Amino acid sequence: MRTCCIYPVGMKTAVQQPASPIKQPPAADRVYTHVKQGVLDRRYEGGTLLTEGELADAVGVSRTPVREALLRLEVEGLIRLYPKKGALVLPVSAQEIADVVETRQLVEEHAARKAVPAPPALLERLAELLEQQKAQAAAGDLAGAALTDRTFHAEIVRSGGNEILSRLYDQLRDRQLRMGVAVMHSHPDRIAKTLAEHEEILEALRAGDAQAAVGVVHRHVSWFEHLARGEVR
Repeated sequence: MRTCCIYPVGMKTAVQQPASPIKQPPAADRVYTHVKQGVLDRRYEGGTLLTEGELADAVGVSRTPVREALLRLEVEGLIRLYPKKGALVLPVSAQEIADVVETRQLVEEHAARKAVPAPPALLERLAELLEQQKAQAAAGDLAGAALTDRTFHAEIVRSGGNEILSRLYDQLRDRQLRMGVAVMHSHPDRIAKTLAEHEEILEALRAGDAQAAVGVVHRHVSWFEHLARGEVR
C-alpha cells in the first residue's frame, strides 16, 4: 500500500531558497587590507620585500588588484614600489617618530585642557578602554593593546568637538598604531608604565585638574622621543 502526503486545501509547501552567497569586498580592497594589517601588526617588518606573486597567492587573487593595492599603500607611506622587484615595507624612521610626537603633543595637550570638566560619558568610555587594554596586555596581545592605546587618546581629542583637530589626529592613526606595536615589542616593560599613565590621565580628568592632565599627557607622549634617537629600526 502506497502512502502519500495530503496537504489541506490552500496550504503551500515550503520551498527552501538557496542561501545567498556572502559578497566579498573587491579584490584590490582585500589585498590592501591584508598588506596594511600585516605592516601595522609587524607580520611584515620594515625592510621586508613583498612580491606581487606572493601577495596574489596569499590573498587568492590575480596580480592586477595587487598592483592597485600596493599603489594605495605607497601613497600612504607604508611601502615603496620597485618596478619588477616588488614593494619594500618602509621602516619606522626616527624623523617620522619625532614628527608624530610633536604633532601629538600640540593636539593632545590642547585636547586634555579642553576636556575639563570631563563629561561622564567620556570618563566612562576611558575607564572601559583602560580595562580593555589591561586585559589585552595580560593576554600578551600587544597589537590589540596598541590599538586600544590609540583609541584612548583619540576619545579625548574627539571630546573637544573640533572636527578639524579630530580629522588631523585620525590621519596619524596608522603611524601611531605601527609605532605603538613597535614600542611594545621593543620595550615590553613599557606597557605597565603606559597603563599607569592612562590611570593618571583618567584620574586627573575625574578630578577636574586640567594642569595635571596636561602634564601627564606631555610626559606620556614625550617618551617616544627616546625612540627618535635610533632605538626603533
